[in-house]
This record gives sequence, C-alpha cells and structure tokens, in this order.
Amino acid sequence: MYRVWNFLTNYSLLLIIGAVLALFWANTNAETYHHFVEFVIWDHAPIGHLHDGHRTLTLHYLVNDVLMAFFFAIAAKEVWEAVVLKDGSLRGKKAATPLFATAGGMFGPIAVYLGLAALLGSETYNAVANGWAIPTATDIAFSYLVGRIVFGAGHPAVRFLLLLAIADDAVGLIILAIFYPSGDLAPVWLLASFGAAIAVYILFNWLPRRMDKGKQNRPTSSWVRKNLHFIPYAVAAAVSWYGFMRSGLHPALGLLPIVPAIPHADRAFGIFSEAEVHLHDLLNVIEHALKHPVEVVLFFFGLLNAGVEFSAIGDATWLVLAGLIIGKPIGVLLFGWFGAVVLKLGIPQGMRIIDLVVIGFVAAIGFTVSLFVASVAFPAGEVQDAAKMGALFSFAAAIISIVAGKLFRVQKIELQPAE
Repeated sequence: MYRVWNFLTNYSLLLIIGAVLALFWANTNAETYHHFVEFVIWDHAPIGHLHDGHRTLTLHYLVNDVLMAFFFAIAAKEVWEAVVLKDGSLRGKKAATPLFATAGGMFGPIAVYLGLAALLGSETYNAVANGWAIPTATDIAFSYLVGRIVFGAGHPAVRFLLLLAIADDAVGLIILAIFYPSGDLAPVWLLASFGAAIAVYILFNWLPRRMDKGKQNRPTSSWVRKNLHFIPYAVAAAVSWYGFMRSGLHPALGLLPIVPAIPHADRAFGIFSEAEVHLHDLLNVIEHALKHPVEVVLFFFGLLNAGVEFSAIGDATWLVLAGLIIGKPIGVLLFGWFGAVVLKLGIPQGMRIIDLVVIGFVAAIGFTVSLFVASVAFPAGEVQDAAKMGALFSFAAAIISIVAGKLFRVQKIELQPAE
C-alpha cells in the first residue's frame, strides 16, 4: 500500500549523508568548511545576499534560498492535494482530531521552548526567543518510518501521524512566510508572484479547459500539454520566486503560489501511495521529474547547514530538544484529547488516547524543517549553531518513541497480505 522506504531513500538518505559529512568536516577543519559554505559564485549578482549595497550569490544562498524552493514546492503539493482534492486526507471529519493534535504539536513546543528560556533569564531569553518555531517542525519521512516501526504498518495511529505531519508542514510554511522574512518587507512585490500564478492558471489551465467544454477529445488542452508542457509554469515560477525575494519573504517559499495553478488529478491518493506513480497529470509529472534533482539539493542542504562544531552545544540546543521531546507529546496529547473526548470528535477505531503520547514522541523528529528554520531564525553564529545541533539531536526522539511504545504497550498491527 505504501512506498515509505522508497520515499525515505529518495528524499532523506542523501540529506543524512550530507549532514554527517558536514559534521565531520566542521569538527575536523572548521575554517575550510565555512569557506566552502560561503563560497562566492557571483558577485554583483541580480539575486543573493545584500552585501555592501549589492547582491552576492553564494553557494549557501543558492541552495537555501533558490534550490530549496523545489523541496518546499513538493511539500506544498502534498498539502494542497490533502486540502482541496476529493478524498484529500485533510478534508472532512476524519481530519478534525489530527488537526487539533497538530495545534497541540505546535503550541506545546512553543510553550516549553519559551517558558524554559524565560526561566534561564532575560539575557538568554532575548538571545534565543526568535527560535520559537524550530521545535514545531515534524520531519514527515522519518516520523512516518518510525511510526511504522512502533505501531506497525496497519495501525490506525500511523495514518493519524501522517495527517498530523502533513498539517504540521502546512502550518510550518505559513510560519516561515509570516514570521521569518528574509529582509525588509515590500509586499507590493507579491503582486508579481500572485499575478504570475493567476495569469498562468487562466491562460494555460482554465482557458484551454473552457475552450474544450463539450469536446470529448479536448483538443486545446491536449495541444497545450503536448507543445508547451511545463514551460509556462516554469516561467511563472521564476517570476513568483523573484517576487518573493524582492518582497522580503523567504524566497524558498517562492514557488508556493504556482503549485495550485498547475493542472492536477481529481483526487488525492496520499503522500506515500503507489497509485501516484501512475498519475499523468502535469502536477504529478513535474513532481516525479523533480525527484532526483531534489535528492541532490537535500544533500547540499545537509552539507551546507549541518556543519556545526560540537563545542557549539548550548542553551538553544537543549531548548529545541525540550520543545520537541517534551512539548510535542504533551501538546499532542492535550489537544488531541480535547478534540476527541471533550468535543466528541473521536479517534480512529483501534487507537487509544494514550497512543497520542507515542505519536507525539514520533512527531518530535524535526530534522529537515527544524534545521531550515534554525538557519533563518538566527544570524550565523553561536546561537544558530546551538539551535541546529538541537535539530540534529532530535533523532533521539526515534529511540524514545520505541521505548514509549513498549512502555504504553502499543499493539503492533501489520498490513494484511491482501493489502
């Protein structure tokens, strides 16, 4: 039913390799590592970091701000399908309790992170406060993999966890856009982004379908698909990305407005569904075409962002870990219980309320998005490095999840052979 191992290999294995190499390099020769990270590709470039009044395109900017846009576009595609398509996983009553649990998985870590920071004193609080969103993230691939190990592939808690992780991604994208701008805000530039999305949708999606109304062979849509393929959307994506960059919002989110404009399937099959391999709508075709390039991008993301010296471990490290490992399970339990019991929204048959605690521990694996948020929440330096270390250490949640599963007597349920 699911291809989680393929997904993990495709989108996470190279990321781990990059992160491990970065840790080794930074702790054996920090000077050459940081020189590599800030390698200048193009000085006085039309895009890049502002430096002495002009833009400089560095390797770090190319990966984090330009190429990671493709990773977030794939995440946005899954969220978009889950929300708007028929049988989308975030539609209807089935998603109600997971959405409450998602809210708990956000507010719990924030409360723990900021609360503990306040206890450490005003100086520490002021230094780390902007990192409040780091422990809110959930790494979909790794959490889903650990969830299968703890609960078994057929347990309803696994699907609950997947819904929570997808919703978490959706909220995470909103948090990045609103609370972590990359520069001075100039919202007027967003007109270019959303204008490009609207224009490409009308001209190359809606209008051809309108012209084909009543024609079974759909000649106009077929001509557009055969002769233009993804080119109009690539142009719109470039315009949208540039608009985000100039607006001050993080440019890695610059492709998000274009995703809903691309022709897509009429229903969603799920992020790990094998059925998606056989879909030939343009949105899925583009996602499949991006698979290998995004693997490489994630390798370089890990290589350029995970290079932290172990001596950098500090307050932010433990605050991020506490937010994830303490705040996540508490928040997921409290909010999930409120939705399921108090509001009587219920939980999937075969799940127990106590399973929410274990789900919370599994969802505490932040890694990819936590690492990204740490890189934008703080300027380069000791606090950013300490926070990144917390994101990397969040893999400890996998071990805690397995122990919690044993402690709370989770009954593993595997898929039946017929499935």
